Amino acid sequence: MRTFFRILSSELLKISKSKVWLLIVVSPILSTLVGILAEPYEGIDPWRIVLGTMVFLHGMLFLPILAGLFPAFICRYEHTGGGWKQLLVLPVSRSAVYLAKFTIVAGLLAVCQLLFLAGMLIAGWIQGFTDPIPWGIVATCLFGGWFACLPLAALQLGISLSWSSFAAPLAVNVSLTIPNMLIINSKDIAPFYPWAQPVLAMMPLGEADFGAFNLPLESLMVTVLGSFLVFFAAGLIHFRCKEI
Repeated sequence: MRTFFRILSSELLKISKSKVWLLIVVSPILSTLVGILAEPYEGIDPWRIVLGTMVFLHGMLFLPILAGLFPAFICRYEHTGGGWKQLLVLPVSRSAVYLAKFTIVAGLLAVCQLLFLAGMLIAGWIQGFTDPIPWGIVATCLFGGWFACLPLAALQLGISLSWSSFAAPLAVNVSLTIPNMLIINSKDIAPFYPWAQPVLAMMPLGEADFGAFNLPLESLMVTVLGSFLVFFAAGLIHFRCKEI
């Protein structure tokens, strides 16, 4: 456990000197602008309208891309200048390295979700909403979106650990995120497609009545948990057996 925290501290130090923090604010800022322009309907909770509008951009496009971009960022240091050999000759276990890097990715995604929350509150404040904030719905959407990103983060971490190229894992992730606009229309495919799961988990029930959006959240979370365990275990086993 002490080794894990040492590695985690090292990873935090590395990303503190990178530009990854600038990427975290892009989606919340753009989503906030969309929320400010959203037009609430009479008789419908305006917070739900703004949240649903912001989720379409954030959850369907930016969040899946960030879930692939963060792993690529935290692995690029080791892929340059023989970094892996320098790291793994130290008295550290590969499991601790893998877990520390995944923890960093999950933490960055959590920060992004909190900034998204701040953006929603700012959009509501600018529009002058007086209705009470549905904190239960908001919390469910934020946590659901974060949790639904974990399988994708585990998958992309495994790819980023294997490929020395920074651009290749990112290109694969973006190319598989763009079809979300079509895949979410399928009730049969979307719940099992890792890049579509974040938007399905974040969308408030009733805000979208097509495709897989009305799938019970509990069923979606079971699917997410299963895929996360598979991707996480596969990535860890591959990293432990991989020759550096």
